[in-house]
Amino acid sequence: MLNRGQGVGLAIIGAILWGMVTQASAAETGKLYASLGDNTRAPIGWVEFCNDNPKECRTGATQPRDIVLTTDAWRDLLKVNSWVNETVKPMTDKEHWNVVEKWSLPTDGYGDCEDYVLLKRKLLIDAGWPREALLVTVVRDKQGDGHAVLTVKTNKGEFILDNQNENVLAWTETGYRFMKRQSQSDPDVWVALDDNHPAVATASSR
Repeated sequence: MLNRGQGVGLAIIGAILWGMVTQASAAETGKLYASLGDNTRAPIGWVEFCNDNPKECRTGATQPRDIVLTTDAWRDLLKVNSWVNETVKPMTDKEHWNVVEKWSLPTDGYGDCEDYVLLKRKLLIDAGWPREALLVTVVRDKQGDGHAVLTVKTNKGEFILDNQNENVLAWTETGYRFMKRQSQSDPDVWVALDDNHPAVATASSR
């Protein structure tokens, strides 16, 4: 996936950022977790994606699980986030599929925000990470537009993999307004986050 040079560079960056993560964890205990609300509708495009990709959307209730965020796990998050962001080229669904909203794995190398999320989620699950800790999440970005990111729940808080940012950040550091995300116990159940705005489609490419 990554060449040796990229791996070394990411390892150095990872070591630096890992120190920042552990400091943030100690300093912000109790502040790294988004507030959960009531069940809500799945975002536009999710149901259709699951119908087209049933293996990516296995249903059924399971026990919530958080990742133990070791230095190796942190490096894996950095690698996956960086590789997908660099490999997939941004393209809106209108340009790509001539529809307003379509969720898909970017197998042809093009996609918008939710497609980046789906690929990152798939790569981590295929590598053995528990689905229950990898939650597709809908936010409003800094411009107020609908956007999708991947929330990774860990014992040190919740971290965000995002095609708009090469860094993996704690959710509190993104500047986003969090709208809804998958339930840890069932990927087909979506829960509202601590925001009073209505749910939005995620049609932006970047």
